[in-house]
Amino acid sequence: MIKRKRIISAILAVLLLSSLCTAFAAEDEHESRAVIGADLTDDQVNQVYKVFGVKRGDVKEMTITNSDEREYLEGYVDESLIGTKSISCVYIEVLDSGKGLDVTTNNITWCAPEMYVNALATAGITDAKVIVAAPFDVSGTAALTGVYKAYEDITGQKLDENAKLVGTQELAVTSDLANEIGSYDSTSIVNELKGMLNETKDMSDSQLRDEIGKIASEYKTTLTDKQTDQLVSLCRSMEKMDSSELLQRVNEVKNTVKKMAEAKTKAVGFIQKVQNVITSVADFFHDIIAHFKK
Repeated sequence: MIKRKRIISAILAVLLLSSLCTAFAAEDEHESRAVIGADLTDDQVNQVYKVFGVKRGDVKEMTITNSDEREYLEGYVDESLIGTKSISCVYIEVLDSGKGLDVTTNNITWCAPEMYVNALATAGITDAKVIVAAPFDVSGTAALTGVYKAYEDITGQKLDENAKLVGTQELAVTSDLANEIGSYDSTSIVNELKGMLNETKDMSDSQLRDEIGKIASEYKTTLTDKQTDQLVSLCRSMEKMDSSELLQRVNEVKNTVKKMAEAKTKAVGFIQKVQNVITSVADFFHDIIAHFKK
């Protein structure tokens, strides 16, 4: 009788533990989507899924077309960058509130991860894991449209249309600036402007240009007239949003952007050290060979 009770107790304990593990696992699971460019071949799609680290079929798949991309990109991004085909793909997993943004890229040439972080925050997405990838080098400007589409499908809520447009404009402007002054400085300058929208609203375009020039000088850079005009236009677009809400989003992702920049600097430094070692070793053997040839 005692033995039977022990067996029953053990079985109950196992069942309870199993149910708890299932509950914890359910809590850890987050809704995710894969958004695939409509113009990829099956082999290219499989290649992208390998980058995502997800097996095709294990996650709901959505498709993005070039016309979908143009809905947000036209007027902000050069035609040569938009192209006529949809290539870039996105994997997104919506995280719990407060978890922040985790963005990585693969074969994306024009948009750095920190630019996506800033643009997504502007659009209203602040807690998500995002992977932007393509089977070969592409600009990556169209990927933001895929993130919007997937995020709205997961949450069942529409993002503010104006915020999405401003987010796309921001990505285009920071990407263009980054070619000249680097991704961290370009995103930082835009974030500075986000923090003073209540002031810029009362400035003339001429006064705003002067202010942008002052901010740029703090980052030891001089902007061209075209770049300044792009920032003025972006600033005017951001002024139509809730400035306090936008600033809150900036503060939420500021540390993320900084850490990304620091990690990139460390990576570049490490690569340079490796290259220096390789050069030193090559020089060493070159000297030995030269010595024996004498």
